[in-house]
Amino acid sequence: MFKGSSITVHDVNPEAQVANHGLLKYPHRLNFYDIPPTFDVTIEEFETCGLDRLRILAEIESSAARNRTAEELKDVTLKQNNKYLPLNMSKGSNGETDGERRRDHLSHFVLRLAFCRSEDLRRRFVKAETTLFKVRYDTDLGPERASFLSSRNFNWIPVESEEQKRFSQELAAAYQGNRTETGRPEKEKYYKVKWTRVPDLVERRKVFLKGGWAYVPSRELSSIIFQEFEDHLQKALEMTARLLPRLDEDTRLVPILDNLSQGFLAGISAEWTSAADAGNAENIKAEQIDGIAKKHFPLCMRTLHENLLRDHHLKHFGRLQYGLFLKVLGVSIEEAIVFWRKSFSLMTDDKFNKEYKYNIRHSYGLEGKRANYAAKSCMQILTPGPSDHGCPYRNYSPENLQTALLSTYSQQGLRAADLPEIMASVKTQHYHVACTRVFELTHSSFGVGRGEGISGENVTHPNEYAARSMELARPKDEEMVTE
Repeated sequence: MFKGSSITVHDVNPEAQVANHGLLKYPHRLNFYDIPPTFDVTIEEFETCGLDRLRILAEIESSAARNRTAEELKDVTLKQNNKYLPLNMSKGSNGETDGERRRDHLSHFVLRLAFCRSEDLRRRFVKAETTLFKVRYDTDLGPERASFLSSRNFNWIPVESEEQKRFSQELAAAYQGNRTETGRPEKEKYYKVKWTRVPDLVERRKVFLKGGWAYVPSRELSSIIFQEFEDHLQKALEMTARLLPRLDEDTRLVPILDNLSQGFLAGISAEWTSAADAGNAENIKAEQIDGIAKKHFPLCMRTLHENLLRDHHLKHFGRLQYGLFLKVLGVSIEEAIVFWRKSFSLMTDDKFNKEYKYNIRHSYGLEGKRANYAAKSCMQILTPGPSDHGCPYRNYSPENLQTALLSTYSQQGLRAADLPEIMASVKTQHYHVACTRVFELTHSSFGVGRGEGISGENVTHPNEYAARSMELARPKDEEMVTE
């Protein structure tokens, strides 16, 4: 329900309306998100919180697609979490604990609305959210985690000492556990749950099964907790999906949810809006663009550049996408006009001035409503459209893409043996992961290793790719000039 420029957030699960979490403090850092937020928030906060959480979840999914180890995944997730949705411990907090947990609470339910609308989105959301919960659980302080666990009923049954003694050999065979200095197994407390609640432990043969019950050692109780979180979220998403049409949605809300649901496609990044952001204090001259393109551009912009050289022309949306990219990269309006005029060499000056010069000035905010247009991000480029200005990783056939990659980047170190890994990411629609891997392979001579990408994250913006590439090459270029 909207109130002016704000929105009151409610879950669509009526059973969850039994309490008003907006009037309560947040006693725990961990959260099963049973109770929806019912406080007023502005539309801006609604969208910002959703985007911040999506940045974390998108990086989690990208890490899984890149087969990062469990420790690498944990490190990346913690880094993203601390950057976008920090959650301090209650003990020794900086006084902002409740506000941080409020944003975490709100952001989860914003994305729950966005990702409940298809089975694939629900599956991906549950997987990423469960990973985020696991990382937070593993890094939570012991006493705070124990307090959270005692606040919930996980329906596990403590195994009595007599029963534990009766099955001691079977329990010892199923779970080795830690051992004392004498080599004997440490005493372990066991709990019984239905075996279907711990499929991961059953698969790894780490529990004793008897009569449909799984005997779970206390050290492995986290498996029950994680499975409970996943099942609970899956059911909540399905109920939200069934009841979503009942919501009286404002037309301002639907585009936000649509934009968020597209976020997994290319990750989410901050807008790359100025040449200063790109790390280029100096202006790029028109005659430098071709050389820079061949060394530093991502495949989407390299393709546009090559098409422009070949045809001496680009269609409207191709010109818009490439022109804004060059603008943000550091090409001034004067140099842009020189570059485009030279590129459109088959037409007369009169035709160029009448039909194209105005649009170039418009994109720089010098005509029309004089807006400062941002360059297109990967998510915007990945929106389905004509192949001449879209994402090659998405639009090209596998054969054409491999040919384009080798012809474009072979001189920068890309080999045919690298293609299967890149194409595997393309096949699973992780296009930004494929582009990131190309960046790593073509910049290995600058010390960029596997999994490092753009400052440790995935490519989510063409200007980000080009700016980082130019930044890496700058010390080497300066060294050559000095010599």
